[in-house]
Amino acid sequence: MENLTNYFGQNIKNKRIVITGGTTGIGKAIADLLVSLGGRVLIFGRDHEDFKNAFDDIKQKFPDCELYGTPADVTKKEDIDKILKLADQELGGMDILINNAALGADGITSSTYEDYKYVIDTNITGYLAFAEEAVSRMKNQKSGYIINIGSMSAETDSPESTIYVATKHAIRGFSTSLRKEVNPFGIKVSLIEPGAVTSDMQPGTKEEHEKKINKMEMLKAEDIAMSVLFCLSQPKRCDIVTMQIRPHLQII
Repeated sequence: MENLTNYFGQNIKNKRIVITGGTTGIGKAIADLLVSLGGRVLIFGRDHEDFKNAFDDIKQKFPDCELYGTPADVTKKEDIDKILKLADQELGGMDILINNAALGADGITSSTYEDYKYVIDTNITGYLAFAEEAVSRMKNQKSGYIINIGSMSAETDSPESTIYVATKHAIRGFSTSLRKEVNPFGIKVSLIEPGAVTSDMQPGTKEEHEKKINKMEMLKAEDIAMSVLFCLSQPKRCDIVTMQIRPHLQII
């Protein structure tokens, strides 16, 4: 096998990469890693302060990197159009899409129509909208990669997060079907389903999360970023269709 440094960077350098929800948690960790390997990366998130903090942090760590972005909400068509225009203007297209922007949600008995509609628009419609636009660009170049970040909630079917579970089941089915639809165009699709990962979605304080990480009951966002890199590093002949990552002591 060739040098691993070359292996893991071979499909990243100079690639045009869009990361939805790339300003916090898993998305930010993915952005850090792919920027460090020479990717030309566009990030966005709906919170203006989170966007500024993420953008400034990446630029400080990698001053010469090609990083683009703006605050945007995947539930708003005008914001989707804004991101796509930026991707076309600054990146010149799209080689890799990381569909990651998502919200946690409770059970149906403790939510309102407005609450779960916004979650569905974020967790499902946002994924479909960006996948549609990515495919429209990638199929003309006969190459591309879409990674959908799902969740092990699609496996556990927890009763206290019915709405979130529904959205992650949808992403599981969508990813399977999308791969079959777009593989003839030379486009790869992978689904990554993490278990418990430290993020704003998880209950508890950062200190409590750190204790769970140390006890191997929770993952770091960087762990999922490395899983994304593993998928992206495969040769063209090889598809990682589904990857599940669980904390060692999270028994599902």
